[in-house]
Amino acid sequence: MPYPHQNQRRRILKNAFAILLLLCAAAPADDWPRFLGPAGNNVSKEKGILDAFPKGGPPQIFSRRIGTGYSAPSIRDGKLVVFHRVSKLYKVEETDTPALVIKHINGELAALKAKERLTDASLKAAIQNTRRRGFIEWPKAIAKHLDVEAIDCLDAKTGKLIWRHAYPTTYEDPYGYNNGPRCAPLLTKDRCYTFGAEGVLLCLDLKTGKQIWRRDTHKDFKVNTNFFGVGSTPVLEGNLLLTMVGGQPESGMVAFNAQTGKTVWQSVGKTIWHKTPKLGWPGEPLMDWLGAEKLASYASPIIATVHGKRVAFCLMRQGLVALDPKTGKVHFKRWFRARSNESVNASNPVVIGDQVFCSSAYYGEGAFVLKIEPDLSGYSEVWSTLKRRTKDRRHEEVIGLHWMTPIVHEGNLYAFSGRNEPDGRFRCVTFATGKILWDQDEAWNKYGPPTNKYGRGSLIQADGKLIVLGETGKLGIFALNAKKPTELAAYQVPQLRPPCWAAPAMADRRVYLRSETHLMCFDFAKTR
Repeated sequence: MPYPHQNQRRRILKNAFAILLLLCAAAPADDWPRFLGPAGNNVSKEKGILDAFPKGGPPQIFSRRIGTGYSAPSIRDGKLVVFHRVSKLYKVEETDTPALVIKHINGELAALKAKERLTDASLKAAIQNTRRRGFIEWPKAIAKHLDVEAIDCLDAKTGKLIWRHAYPTTYEDPYGYNNGPRCAPLLTKDRCYTFGAEGVLLCLDLKTGKQIWRRDTHKDFKVNTNFFGVGSTPVLEGNLLLTMVGGQPESGMVAFNAQTGKTVWQSVGKTIWHKTPKLGWPGEPLMDWLGAEKLASYASPIIATVHGKRVAFCLMRQGLVALDPKTGKVHFKRWFRARSNESVNASNPVVIGDQVFCSSAYYGEGAFVLKIEPDLSGYSEVWSTLKRRTKDRRHEEVIGLHWMTPIVHEGNLYAFSGRNEPDGRFRCVTFATGKILWDQDEAWNKYGPPTNKYGRGSLIQADGKLIVLGETGKLGIFALNAKKPTELAAYQVPQLRPPCWAAPAMADRRVYLRSETHLMCFDFAKTR
């Protein structure tokens, strides 16, 4: 090619620059199609994120009353999918009186009222006691006939409803937590997968909301009733939907054909845990499988490439299991469960190279990092807090994670540690050694006066910053700083009453938050 003239070169460069600008402008924004984002690690690649909040907080795009649950929202191709529990009869508005509500529902409830021997007085009391939450907590005798788990597809920019798919539910949490779904929707180009609190696994058409297939996993796999209901969001690996079912005797993990819903393989059960030592608790007897074990937990499976092979890491009720996602073959296991039955593993494993991190907030279980052997058959322990003993138990566990999954940046873990509200700590910890680099007290008492603390929070990493949603409804921005906690902005969202346990989501520089009563969208773009 001949060497171009100087003016010609300028024109070429000018045109190339213009084309580059157009390509950049047309580049699609990151979606948030599954639990914890595109890669399942709480990280967004979007740039141009706010460094500080305007007076009165970040610009609110929309706010919408929703039903109860802990399910995080998911976004794909302009569609925002929310999974929640609602009454199919009536939703309370701010100005509604109990008498008005009863008048509205009298006709529809007449037969049920007579059957269940309910009075207007009992209905009025139920409505009055729960008005502020935006929905009615019906007496159990009525709720079992009225409540549904609903999948709502909304316009991500406006919050307007596109379609709804709903089915009846009778789930009642045995410990008094809300009865809504816990698992986030999983979105592909044309499908939406949900996993309800009672184990209903659904595949819907993302465009229309029509059901493609359905599995009742509790019925199909003989699942014992779990503490807190179903809480492990499935993941996709090729055409397999890997799901922590917790069934008996060999269906702790099940792979379904994502197109048809048919069972492909079952794994993890009696043959894995029977007569195994409870590692970490010396002197305890070997485990006897009795047939009533709770295999499922609330951490979602994580799939990563280790030593050139795909590996599924499943933090179950008994501990960590590494398996082949194509076949369900178990590579290795590591016992990791607190002694008490009232314990869960809810924080997802974190895989960096050939090492995996796990943490729990229950009864000093703490955290560990394992280095995986090249043939995937076992591991060596890099560090474990079970071997540490200090005067300050909060530092003994290093980082005890209840439900959140940490951010990993430049070899450090950023996370909120603590089992309960008075235990809340915001920490930065080295992945390689478990050394605490900084520690900030975020404890609060939910029964006490209003607080300016985050409690235990959830994180999104974007544009060199941490977006924080505390369980108290406090929204903040922190710098990614391993030397000290650096808060750049903070705003207490009035509509978000605690507990705010659903993980936030982000798409097109919009941040989506939900509580037990509200779904909210805030603009985090510096400019538009």
